[in-house]
Amino acid sequence: MRIAVTYENEQVFQHFGHTEQFKIYETLENNLIDSKIVSTNGQGHESLAGFLKNHNVEILICGGIGGGAINALSEAGIKYYGGVTGNADQAVKAFLEGHLEYNPDVRCSHHDHEEGHDCSSGEHSCGSDGHSCGDKSTDLKNQKFTLVK
Repeated sequence: MRIAVTYENEQVFQHFGHTEQFKIYETLENNLIDSKIVSTNGQGHESLAGFLKNHNVEILICGGIGGGAINALSEAGIKYYGGVTGNADQAVKAFLEGHLEYNPDVRCSHHDHEEGHDCSSGEHSCGSDGHSCGDKSTDLKNQKFTLVK
């Protein structure tokens, strides 16, 4: 299974549509086999779903994400886990161990904000309390996963 994480400076980047890199992890039977950092080459928002599909990604871990991108991921057959913060490697490890904290209802609705708005700025985090992306988290510990080859 291939897992992609929006990536910047070893952290989960907080705006899917503006990510310049993904870290893609190759796993087998919930064990990490390999990882690599790939550039999006300036692609953004909905076109990133096709980019991930072309890299055979099945799972996306990200911070904030908008409705259009969510729809594009769904059409591409990619399951996403949004509202995740922190170290990218640790997020993948938590996912593989079944305890990734994420927000199943995360939605970035701030695409019409003022010019110059940057989701990765210190103003807010796309998964934080009081922000339009939501503040719920879910623990995967009791969920079952099927390995897809």
